[in-house]
Amino acid sequence: MTRIGKVLGISGSPRRDGNTELLLKEFLRGARASGHETELLLLNKFKISPCTSCGSCQKNGQCIIDDDMQSMYNKLLEADYIVFASPIYFGGVSAQLKSFIDRCQTLWSRKYILKETLISLEKENRSGYFISTAGATNAEKFFEGAIIVIKTVFHVLDIKYKGELLYPCMEEKGDIIKHPDALQTAFKTGMSLSI
Repeated sequence: MTRIGKVLGISGSPRRDGNTELLLKEFLRGARASGHETELLLLNKFKISPCTSCGSCQKNGQCIIDDDMQSMYNKLLEADYIVFASPIYFGGVSAQLKSFIDRCQTLWSRKYILKETLISLEKENRSGYFISTAGATNAEKFFEGAIIVIKTVFHVLDIKYKGELLYPCMEEKGDIIKHPDALQTAFKTGMSLSI
C-alpha cells in the first residue's frame, strides 16, 4: 500500500552534482511524481562535527555540539522515507555521511539508554533506501561495509531497509549519465515508494 509522505534524501557526497547526487535527485523526482513531499540535504553544505563520544546524550538525550546537526534530528524523526546516498571511500560511506550518522548517537541514547519512544504510532512503518557508487570495477564487495552502516542507523531510526541502488565503475563525475538505465531505475524506485 502506498502512503503519501515525506521523503528525506541525504547526500553524503563531497562532490556537487556527482554520480550519487544525480541518482538521489532522480529518486526524489520520482517520489514527487507519485505525490510525495521531498527534501534534499546536501551534507557538504552543512557544518557537522564528528561525535566526540563525550557521553552527554546518554544523560539527557541531547547532543552538546552546537552545529547544523541540531536541526537534523527532527527531520530524521518526521520523515516517512529516508534515502542515504554516498560514494564509497575505502569500503565505507563518505566522511560527511559518517559524521552525520555517528551524531545519531544522540538518538541511539534516547532509544536504548533513556528508553524514549522516538517516533509516533503513525510513523511506525517507515522505510528507506541506500544509493551508492564506487570507482573500482570489482566494487561489489566494497559496498558491503557501507550497507552495514546504513542498516544499523536505519534500525536505530525504526526504518525498514527496503533495498539499495549500487553502481560500480563510476570513477569520473558524470559516469552515471552514461549508464544505460541507472537514472531511470532511480526515478522508478522513487515512484514506487510504499510502506
